Amino acid sequence: MALTPTQALDAVLAQVTVLPAERVALAASIGRVLRQEVMAERDNPPFDRVCMDGVAIASTTFTAGAREFTVHGTQAAGAVPQALTDPGGAIEVMTGAVLPPGTDCVVPLEEYTLAAQKLTMNGDASAEPWRNVQRRGSDSAPGVPMLTRGARLGAAEVAIVASAGLAHVQVSRQPRIKVVSTGDELVEPGQTIADHQVRRSNAYAVVAALRQHGFDHTTDDHLRDDEQLMRARLGEHLESNDVMVLSGGVSKGKFDFVPAALKHLGVEEVFYQVAQRPGRPMWFGRGPRGQLVFGLPGNPVSTLICLVRYVLPALRAAMAQAPRATERIAMAREMRKGRPMIYFMPVTLESREGASSVASPRPPSGSGDFLALAGTDGFVELPARADGYPDGFVADFYRW
Repeated sequence: MALTPTQALDAVLAQVTVLPAERVALAASIGRVLRQEVMAERDNPPFDRVCMDGVAIASTTFTAGAREFTVHGTQAAGAVPQALTDPGGAIEVMTGAVLPPGTDCVVPLEEYTLAAQKLTMNGDASAEPWRNVQRRGSDSAPGVPMLTRGARLGAAEVAIVASAGLAHVQVSRQPRIKVVSTGDELVEPGQTIADHQVRRSNAYAVVAALRQHGFDHTTDDHLRDDEQLMRARLGEHLESNDVMVLSGGVSKGKFDFVPAALKHLGVEEVFYQVAQRPGRPMWFGRGPRGQLVFGLPGNPVSTLICLVRYVLPALRAAMAQAPRATERIAMAREMRKGRPMIYFMPVTLESREGASSVASPRPPSGSGDFLALAGTDGFVELPARADGYPDGFVADFYRW
């Protein structure tokens, strides 16, 4: 009996071995998965920080009724702080500067006038304690993790690592991935093609999708329908890669040599077929050294859907990335046709009043209709349901 998509993914994840960590320069860490905790090296911010250009004063002087102040200096960001010793005075301050000792608030430029070092507050000026000041240690303190293992390093996370003073960081090694297409009917773009042949496009889509998700160590190969050739080349790819993703050749046809070749090479079949449309003839196995081997169906819609549903989660797990919560989304309109098994429907996202997003169905004419995927944002996983799906039906959503 075929597995459900949830059971299939569980079976895949049960075979995943976490890749080793490596130390990389901070500048090369974008998109990588963190394998260490990142602690603040000191209070963050490390001082009471000025948040707006203006003047720093003692709020008690303002509360006592003073509206005119003498400016005693200027405090720039990065400069050694100068103290205010005159309670009736003020110090000009720049955004990012240390709040001068003796002051406890910042009045912005728009609320005063300044002439010949004499400052006069406007009628709408205010000076509450700690106004426009970010207090020392309000973001983080030493000994408390700012980032934990499993975080994917985007721009904000890289900035946090830098703020901790780390020039290098421990991250997961990128998986080495080989994408393999099979079939005598496939012809490379740019080459002469006969009427009975088709373009080799699936492999390009798979490689592009993997690189789009940050898996840069991805290469591809194309194999003819030759059993001995497949054994030799697939064996080479197994030896030099952590993951192999095959497109086509995993069914039970006379010229589908891939399953037998993989078995000869010691790849153990974990499952074949998943109760889903499209993509039922999905194959997955594990190599003798723990290599993950995915046999994706050859039709292009099936290929990309299975890649997102099964391959990408496995790659993230191999890099010890923290699991993602599955997105849920409402369908934008009724779909009267029911489905006898779980169905993956390509969709585009649209906004309704209130800025909420809904999914508009973009059904392909079949699993070979790759043109229907252009402009879509992902797909929803619709459960088996005899009576169709009403407007507003909520389903799991997977982004390309």
